[in-house]
Amino acid sequence: MLAQIVLFDGFDPLDALGPYEVLFAGGLFTNGDLKVELVTAEGPRDVPSGTPPLSVRATARLSPERADLIVVPGAAGRIDAPDDSELAQRVDSIAHHLERALASELPGLLRDAVERPDTTVATVCAGSLVLAVTGLIAGRHATTHHTWDRNGLARLAEHGVTPVEARVVDDGDLVSASGVVSGVDLGLHLLERFHGPRVARAAEKLLGHDRQGLVWRAEGPEPHTV
Repeated sequence: MLAQIVLFDGFDPLDALGPYEVLFAGGLFTNGDLKVELVTAEGPRDVPSGTPPLSVRATARLSPERADLIVVPGAAGRIDAPDDSELAQRVDSIAHHLERALASELPGLLRDAVERPDTTVATVCAGSLVLAVTGLIAGRHATTHHTWDRNGLARLAEHGVTPVEARVVDDGDLVSASGVVSGVDLGLHLLERFHGPRVARAAEKLLGHDRQGLVWRAEGPEPHTV
């Protein structure tokens, strides 16, 4: 099994590296049956995160035709914007980073991934907005950080997605996690789904982390209003 974690300029480090470390541990406990790569739409390169000066090296190109699992993080951090006095002014830039990602080859590659029957696409935080804005998950259930851009869940709804206020939402071949640290829980859920609870528990113990929250699925009766 091949898992690819997508990086783009301004990505949130923990969104990407939390699931990466979980899945990497899964590879150890499956004797290499699970491989994980850090990738970009452009190919191998150093990718600046949204929390400078941290950069992370991507070693391959995003390849929907090869990947069984693709994880899309959200963005974070700031950019340098020179003002009239030529001094660098630090400004919030999550939306800017996402706009740049949407203007790259990434949406087209993600479309190929969503349309491929054997590929599961997962997102962390505002990664679900990348898919929503491009119309790839209309009619699906997903979550995002509830405070992103004032109300991230409402932003999902604006693009035809059914928003769910949950830590991890499993909608079949689309799995999403709400906030930054929830990406670790996402990784453990995916590890359990693909390789079983024993492997997931081994990774959980290695990382010293106990999963939080229920994984939401569109199953069972609707709860009564109380």
